[in-house]
Amino acid sequence: MTAEHLDGNALAGPLGEIFAVDVTAATGRCASCGQAGPVAGLHVYGPEPGLVARCPGCEEVMMRLVRGPGAAWLDLRGTVSLRVNLPE
Repeated sequence: MTAEHLDGNALAGPLGEIFAVDVTAATGRCASCGQAGPVAGLHVYGPEPGLVARCPGCEEVMMRLVRGPGAAWLDLRGTVSLRVNLPE
């Protein structure tokens, strides 16, 4: 990949509109290479036509987020799991 990218913190606002927790603090595991780390550590490309988040280890796509009028589409097919810490 030669294009400039942002870090996963670029997903905080858009994902905050969908989830009640800060998903950038969650731990995601890549379906391709198995690397686990915070969503904030993903390499994010976009914003148009949507945000694409890639694994920092193998550069495979882990997450896609597209926002339209009144709706959002979130594709997590490249993420095996997403661990979200919740308050006790």
